Amino acid sequence: MSSVALESVSLSYPGGHLGLADVDLQIGDGEFVALVGPSGSGKTTLLRTVAGFITPTAGTVRIGDAVVASPGRSVEPERRGLGMVFQQHAVWPHWSVGRNIEYPLRRAGVSRDERRRRVTEALDLVGLAGAERRNPATLSGGQRQRVAIARAIVARPRVLLLDEALSALDEPLRDRLRLELRALTRDLGLTVVHVTHDRSEALALADRVVVLDGGRVQQVGTPAELLEDPASVFVAKFVSDAAILPGSLDAAGFRADGHPLVLDRSRIEGAQHVRDSAVELAVQPEHVRAIPDATGTAIVASSLFGRGGDDLVLEWNGLEVRSRAQGARCAAGTRVCVEIERASVFRRADTDSDAPDTAAGASTTNSGTAGSASARRRTVSVGA
Repeated sequence: MSSVALESVSLSYPGGHLGLADVDLQIGDGEFVALVGPSGSGKTTLLRTVAGFITPTAGTVRIGDAVVASPGRSVEPERRGLGMVFQQHAVWPHWSVGRNIEYPLRRAGVSRDERRRRVTEALDLVGLAGAERRNPATLSGGQRQRVAIARAIVARPRVLLLDEALSALDEPLRDRLRLELRALTRDLGLTVVHVTHDRSEALALADRVVVLDGGRVQQVGTPAELLEDPASVFVAKFVSDAAILPGSLDAAGFRADGHPLVLDRSRIEGAQHVRDSAVELAVQPEHVRAIPDATGTAIVASSLFGRGGDDLVLEWNGLEVRSRAQGARCAAGTRVCVEIERASVFRRADTDSDAPDTAAGASTTNSGTAGSASARRRTVSVGA
C-alpha cells in the first residue's frame, strides 16, 4: 500500500474561483481518512485531484515516494495504482459479475488463470463467493456495490478512493456495509480516502477526519478530537450541530448578548488564558440537558425519538438549541429548564486583536497530525 501527501495544493478555476486553497495533508500508509464539509467545500475536488481527474494549479501530490501531480504535470489516473468506488456502483449490466471484477486485470494483461484466482479471492472478501457467473441484474443494490468494491480492490491498489460509496444504499444495509468495509480495508492494510456527506459515517469509519470549507482545511483530527476539541466555531457547528452564543467575557464571567445566560468566571475552565473580551460559546447537543419544569424558560419545539435519548430542538429565549442528552425523553410542547453541562469558548471572529491568540479560532490544522485545538480555545464547564 502507500501514503498520500498533498503539499500546498491549490486549484484555481478560470475566473479566479478557488476549488482548493493551500491544502497540506499527510495520509499515512494504511490509514482510513474521511473528507467532510458542506456542499462546495472542496472535498470531492480534493479526492479527484488525488485520483488524477484534476490537475492542481499549485503544489504537489505524492503517492508513496512518487510525485503524481504538480502544475503542468499529471500522471494519468490509470497509472497511479488507485482503486475507486463511486456513489453509483457503475456495474456493467451486459457483463457477468466475474467479468466486471476482472476488467482492471484484463487491462493490465494479467493471465487468465491469475485473473480467475484473484476474482474468486475478491468475491470471497466482499461476501459474494461463487457469484462469478451471476447477472448483475439479479443482484440487490448492496450486492452490486460489493461488486464495485471487489473490482476496485482486485488489482491490489496502492490507495482506495471512495466517493460517497455508501450514500445510495438504504439503512440498515448501509450500516452493515460500513462495518464490513472497515473490516475489509483494515484486513488488507489499505490506505483509504473516503468522501461522505454523512458526518456520523465519517466519525464511525475514519482513523482521522478532514473538515473542509471553502476549499481550505479547517481541522484534521481523530473523531474524538473533532468532537471534544473543535478548532473553530465552524467545526463545532458543522460536526456537532453546536449552538453558538456570542457574548462577552470579563472579570465577572461570561454574559451572552441578547440572552439571559450568564456564567460565573470560576465556572469557565482556562478563562485566564482568554485575552479577548468578545467571545463565542459553542454548545454541543450532547451537553445540553432539558429538564421538564412548568416554570422553565424553554419549550421543546420538536422531539425525534432516538435510541439513547430524544433528539430535541429547544426554543430558549429566542435561541434555538439542540439537545441529545443521554436518556432524555421529552414530548414537543414540554416546558423545560436548560442545563448546559459543557461548552467551548472561542475568540469572536470579528475581533481585531494583536495579542497572542490563546483563545479561539486562530489557525486550523492542515497537516497530517491533528494538532491541539486547545491552544486556540478553552473548554468551559457551565452550571445549571
